[in-house]
Amino acid sequence: MASKRVFQWAMLAPVTLLLICVTVFPFIYTVTNSFTDYYYLTSDAKQFIGFSNYVKIIQDEQFRQAVWNTLKFMFLAVSIETALGLGIAVLIESMRRGQKVLRITMLIPSLLPPVTVALIWQMMLSNHNGIVNHLLHWFGVGPFNFLMDINIAFNAILFIDIWQWTPFAFLLLYAGLQSVPRSQFEAAKVDGAGKLRIFFHITLPNIMPTLFMVILLRTIDTFRLFDKVNILTGGGPANSTTTITQYIYKQGVYNLQIGYGAAASVIMVMLVLVFSVFYIKRSMGGTA
Repeated sequence: MASKRVFQWAMLAPVTLLLICVTVFPFIYTVTNSFTDYYYLTSDAKQFIGFSNYVKIIQDEQFRQAVWNTLKFMFLAVSIETALGLGIAVLIESMRRGQKVLRITMLIPSLLPPVTVALIWQMMLSNHNGIVNHLLHWFGVGPFNFLMDINIAFNAILFIDIWQWTPFAFLLLYAGLQSVPRSQFEAAKVDGAGKLRIFFHITLPNIMPTLFMVILLRTIDTFRLFDKVNILTGGGPANSTTTITQYIYKQGVYNLQIGYGAAASVIMVMLVLVFSVFYIKRSMGGTA
């Protein structure tokens, strides 16, 4: 038994050390720096300043705007992507022909890297040579500066994110639909239940755990939104598209304020944990 336990620990040791190196140590290092005035160019002179960085961040109007943008983006993107993904999954699942072709076609946007997606849409939304403005010109509308108009830029990024990640929600929900017992549908049809009643009383309760998982995964991912914002708008115009990650990048990487950026990172982690715990509790309650 002793040799067996030694062997098990020996097998687990490399993975455990790797996880400590890539997760635990960076987290502790970030939290430690968040209580200092660490500036990269004068790293030798960094001092402990307590919660000063956190107080300064909370008082920063730009950070509050970034939090509001992130939360607004999260609620809109997750809600729309989940609803569209569920609707498309139910539609395709009910089709007798063409399911395989539609499944493959639907997944293409989610297979592309976010940077590639951002660059493609940057060209398409260009106010000079973009195909979107050319199409609108045929209808006598535009041109629009989609990425630099304060009234449009946020919605443009939201639309791009929905275009890319709705297929992800569709894939998980479609898989969840396959696990619903067919006997329940047959029994409901025999009892004369309509399509809406079948959906709300049979389909939805059965896929609820999958639905909560989609919401949780997309919530965490929308908090990490950076690539599209950094490439398409850089957080502008007038901070209308600045997210928490974009704010952390500007402070910690661009301005070299490592301690200040670390404090903003810790706040972001706490926000993600709050929403994650909420959804996990709801999903566990729904499963029970």
